[in-house]
Parts: sequence; structure tokens; C-alpha cells
Amino acid sequence: MNIKHIRNATLVVEYAGKRFLVDPMLAEKGTIPPFPNSPRQDQMNPLISLPMSVEEVIKDIDAVIVTHLHYDHWDDTANEALPKEIKLFVQNEEDAEQIRNEGFKDVEVLTEETVYEGIQLIKTKGEHGRGEILKMAGFVCGVVFKHQDEKTLYVAGDTVWYEGVQEELDKHKPEVIVVNSGDNQFFQGGSLVMNKEDVYEVYKAAPEAKIICVHMEAVNHWNLSREDLNSFINEKDLASNVFVPVEGEFYSF
Repeated sequence: MNIKHIRNATLVVEYAGKRFLVDPMLAEKGTIPPFPNSPRQDQMNPLISLPMSVEEVIKDIDAVIVTHLHYDHWDDTANEALPKEIKLFVQNEEDAEQIRNEGFKDVEVLTEETVYEGIQLIKTKGEHGRGEILKMAGFVCGVVFKHQDEKTLYVAGDTVWYEGVQEELDKHKPEVIVVNSGDNQFFQGGSLVMNKEDVYEVYKAAPEAKIICVHMEAVNHWNLSREDLNSFINEKDLASNVFVPVEGEFYSF
């Protein structure tokens, strides 16, 4: 497999001969309003540019996976740039209906038994925060990729560390894990995605896995920098297993 980090949570995953685009936020830098009630409200999103053109990002994509419909995972630019005939996977029927209403013709709801071109795509649990903030943050999912010719990949999506992530790790035993780890927050309610301690919990639960940390420094409510996460990784001696890519960087496993 080859995993290219594009920006924020956007990935291009080459897996068992197919190219998947995950959580496409493709807008130009500074063209979307900031998330309210959160840091850097004077800065428009995305905070950083794409590392390549939109056309390059979506070239030869076979299918798109959208873990949820927050605009930093599915934006108007992606909606307009992607062909309406492309295969799209979403977390539930509500999201499917919304994307179909935008003109997409081949939208499928992920389950624990979804198969696409011989590749298992298994919907996984996630919690987009802890406590009261969950009511506002809404439903999210992750996805596990499985194929006989590939290592198992777990893209956790917008979730904090909790027992559901532990259960997915125990069940699927992924060899490669992608976590959203910018510790994004509003002024109240705590972490919406993983912080550095959550990343450490993932490592302790799957110490043999390679862990890629994304969703960092790209939208205004980030709370954990790459520099601070890298310092933590070095302090805990995790650098051979935990990676913090910049935009456009890729890994092959």
C-alpha cells in the first residue's frame, strides 16, 4: 500500500491496485470561514495550501470514502471537482442522501461487510469528542481496509481514544494505522480528535503497528502542533513507529 497525506484528514490510499481518496477537503487556502468559538477565528480555512493541484489529487481515483460531512472532510470544492459517477462510500443513510442530493449517482453506506473490487472496507466506530460535545459533533466513522495481498490498514477518522478504538484494534489487528491527531478544540468541550496522550494509547494498544498522524495545523481550531507531537514522540522513543507527515508526504508498506 501507499498512503499519501494531502492536507488535514485528506489521504490518497493506493491499496490492492485501487486508489481511494479519503475525506477530501480541497478548497484553496483561506476560502472557508473559520470554525466559530475556537482559536484563530481571525484566520480563514484552510490555513495551508494543497501540496498539488486539485486535478492532481483526484487523478485516477477509483473510489472516495467520506467518514462524515463536516466541511474539513467534505467541502464544496470536492463536491464540484469529483465526477458525479464516482463510487462514494459514506457512514450512514443520512450522509448518503445528502451526497445523492448533490448529484452523485453511486453512493454506498459502509457496513462491517462492505466489499469493493475484492477489498474489504469495514466501517469502524468513533467518537468525535467526549461528553456533552458529542451531541454537537455528531456521528463519525473510520474504516479498515483488508485484502489478502496487503497489510491491514485502519483509518480511524475523527475520534478520540476510547474503548471503541481499543475494540477495533483488538478485533482487526491493523499493521498500519492513520489517526487524526491535531487535538482540535472549541473553547469549551475538550478534544474533538486525538491529542498526544491518545496517540500514545494507540501505540500501547498496537505497539507493532506503524502509526501515521494527520489532521494537523490545517484548520483554525487545531491545538497540537507537529513540533510538539514530534517532541513527544521522541521523548517516548516512538519515532520508529509513529510518523507525522507534512503535506504531500507518502509512505509505502
